[in-house]
Amino acid sequence: MAQSIDKIDYGMFIMPFHAPDKPLAQGYDEDLELIVLAEQLGFSEFWIGEHHTMKYETIVMPEVFIARALGETEKIRMGLAPVCLNQHHPAMVAGRMAMLDHMSKGRLNLCFGNGSVTADQELYGVEPKAGGKMALEAIDVILDLWSHDPPYEHNGEFWQFQLKDNVDEECLIGFIHRPYQQPHPPISMPGMSRNSFSMKIAGQRGYQPFAHCLVTGNVVADQWNTYAAAAEEAGRTPNRSDFKVARSIFLADTTEEAVERARTNSLGQNYEYIGGLFDKGLGRQIYKRDLDMPDSECNLDFLMSEQIIAGDVDEVLRRLLLLVEETGTFGTLVLMSYDWDDKASWIRSMELFANELMPTLNKAVLG
Repeated sequence: MAQSIDKIDYGMFIMPFHAPDKPLAQGYDEDLELIVLAEQLGFSEFWIGEHHTMKYETIVMPEVFIARALGETEKIRMGLAPVCLNQHHPAMVAGRMAMLDHMSKGRLNLCFGNGSVTADQELYGVEPKAGGKMALEAIDVILDLWSHDPPYEHNGEFWQFQLKDNVDEECLIGFIHRPYQQPHPPISMPGMSRNSFSMKIAGQRGYQPFAHCLVTGNVVADQWNTYAAAAEEAGRTPNRSDFKVARSIFLADTTEEAVERARTNSLGQNYEYIGGLFDKGLGRQIYKRDLDMPDSECNLDFLMSEQIIAGDVDEVLRRLLLLVEETGTFGTLVLMSYDWDDKASWIRSMELFANELMPTLNKAVLG
């Protein structure tokens, strides 16, 4: 039996998504301004994606961005979503994340997964089909390195290393740092599919499930059910307060304005862009509510009725209540944010989200 929740928190996620002709420095400055505003508006957490070779999605090393943002914020938690474990040596991840956790005084969240950008995989010589297994091995290595002092040794399928011959107990050389939060920062895993492998692992190990914005409500529901079943099979009690659900939401003072803007601003452009990427390889299965649905029908009209929620506060509340009815309650609603192609309207959307929508949603769902 899953534990219930007493409040729906709210966070934010950026891939980020910026126009490719926008100077990189300007995009980074706007992302920093965004996180400061998010903290002012009461967002509890902020997530940043990792992409290495994309002109639209521009943060290569989220931990550098987080380190910069720490000096501009005081309490908002920050995390990498995900750390692309198949593209990094796990010992390097362990050291960097431990350092960042200390720099943040325990404000670090972790989301572990594997990178899926084909160009990134080619650059680093990563076999795409091995991504999931590599991520699992890396997680095991990282948690082991954080659990004890040297010597360290690992002989796995994808990584082999040791640190024992040059450990110096007197000079204290050969020690991998451990995190500020003990035994480690909170760990989540992303879900992007039905019967999700990552949701099964998260349930088995007690990590937090994190539903992706690109999937429909019935897939979000399936991800929770997959997670909860795996948790119960492992003797764990699934807790809905751990469940994070990312949604693409745009608010305005009228539904007409919100819908018009969402169809044409960077939010709608992002879904059209990602759809174009799907058309080059996987197809649009991730977008679908019904897998028998033809790709041609997974257009912006469909997305506006499913993944994209646009409207005034009342309309967005109506859509979210339908989502909750389908998925069950969740602990954190993670708002997606995109390029500030019209800064004033994006800030107004955030203000409506934090100041009006979230209190109303909590009252409607939890009483």
